[in-house]
Amino acid sequence: MKTDENLATTNDASIREDLSLTKEQYRKKMQRRKEVQDQRMAQAVPEKGLIIVNTGNGKGKTTAALGMILRSLGHGYKVAIIQFIKGGWEPAEKKVFGPWEEQIRFHAMGEGFTWETQDRDRDIEKALAAWQKAREYIRNPEFKLVLLDEINIAIKLGYLRVDEILTGLEEKPDNSHVILTGRGAPQALIERADLVTEMNLIKHPFRDQGVKAQPGIEY
Repeated sequence: MKTDENLATTNDASIREDLSLTKEQYRKKMQRRKEVQDQRMAQAVPEKGLIIVNTGNGKGKTTAALGMILRSLGHGYKVAIIQFIKGGWEPAEKKVFGPWEEQIRFHAMGEGFTWETQDRDRDIEKALAAWQKAREYIRNPEFKLVLLDEINIAIKLGYLRVDEILTGLEEKPDNSHVILTGRGAPQALIERADLVTEMNLIKHPFRDQGVKAQPGIEY
């Protein structure tokens, strides 16, 4: 398997090669590449319900998931969002999704981060309630996309068991999608998922400069 570093090296070499080609050589190379891509597309499965994991220490896991929510709404699909840690819509997000209130269901089941709640038993109780609500939507064929926001953190903290989550995911219809966000996604979930993205933290304005969360960026 190629690592990210190997892929980057390969891509750099390919770019250098492209720059050295004549216009005709480049055209023929792209033509061959198109033939390969067309063949792959012809053999591809037209549709499959996906289990999607956004994890890692970097920013943007929920933001990326909300982008998929927006796309699904644009296609006329019904979607559901269940928040396991955070509580309540951010004002900007609530305003943006307002026109789709007939298509979207939102449940803020968490009460905040662990250092804010300071009550492990209640956190577990809330996480279990959120999971039961999530399973209702996962099973429901009317909902094309279900977002389980910050559920990975609830698993990591021991509020939920990964084997129960995996069992619940198997209950989804074949053509519906489920997104699970949050840092620290367990290996068993990563192995089961169809699409996994890891957000890597390189720099962060709060950690490196002490800049608080800002409207339009964090909320």
